[in-house]
Amino acid sequence: MHMGQELCEPEKASLICRLLCQSPPGEFGQVVQDLSALVQDDKLVRQEAARVGACHNKNNFTPIEINRHTVLLTHYNDLGGNRFFDPQDKLSFEFDHLCGVTSKPQLHGVMLDEAELWREALHKGLKAYVSSHFPDGNCCVFKKSLGKRHMFVACIEAHQYQPSNHWNGLWKSDWTFALTPFTTQVTGLFLLQLHYFKDANLHVTVSKSVTETLNVIDQSQFATDFVKFVKVEDTRFHIAILENAQALSEDIWGKNLRRKLPVTRTFMNWNKLLKVQHLKTNVSDTEVPPCLMKHTT
Repeated sequence: MHMGQELCEPEKASLICRLLCQSPPGEFGQVVQDLSALVQDDKLVRQEAARVGACHNKNNFTPIEINRHTVLLTHYNDLGGNRFFDPQDKLSFEFDHLCGVTSKPQLHGVMLDEAELWREALHKGLKAYVSSHFPDGNCCVFKKSLGKRHMFVACIEAHQYQPSNHWNGLWKSDWTFALTPFTTQVTGLFLLQLHYFKDANLHVTVSKSVTETLNVIDQSQFATDFVKFVKVEDTRFHIAILENAQALSEDIWGKNLRRKLPVTRTFMNWNKLLKVQHLKTNVSDTEVPPCLMKHTT
């Protein structure tokens, strides 16, 4: 943007929209505040934020509290007009994406048929798994009817937003399959997003898709097998991320240091080392680094 040239309103709106779309998970509100201060046009920023905020929340499976339980905002339970469907309480509600509040709840009729009983069994099994394996995890199972065919989408969201420690992270996955006799193909999609912003601006995005065929006999059996499948794939994805992070760390430390360090993987007390050296060479204490460094080469 050319600082000496004033942008017209459509250009400002386009720029605001692009910046808002890049907001990392957990930071949308802060980006809105920063843009308001920079643009000096609160009405325009809020107008774009209300529009982009809907996509941001649905893309990130944003969890909200309603009637003392958690519902995820997703594309799968979006009714249009900023209204969403809660499959557990069988009601719909309006959500203000800018203020983050719910309103106008009303009953949303759902036929208690066989497909709904399957959905409830899946939700119960998945919720137990997520509650025991994610520190701050949430899940929802949604049902879609395509003629006589019933499709299910199970969504998992887990996040750690710690702006005071200069990092935010989101783990999400969705699992899609049809209710068909004997077997069904389950397709899962993982997405991990991390943002670290202390003395740096590091964005990490990792995605993976998986597919598996599961047997379909009855509700209890399938719910159990489905949760086992999700657990196995979650673990594989988690291990792969840790291994890649370790390999990257070792590559950086091993190849990019100015001089090679001994492979000890132990903490070295630099303060003690340099103070001993100070006694021998009268090195000033002001040159002693105040922290410990770990060798990881």
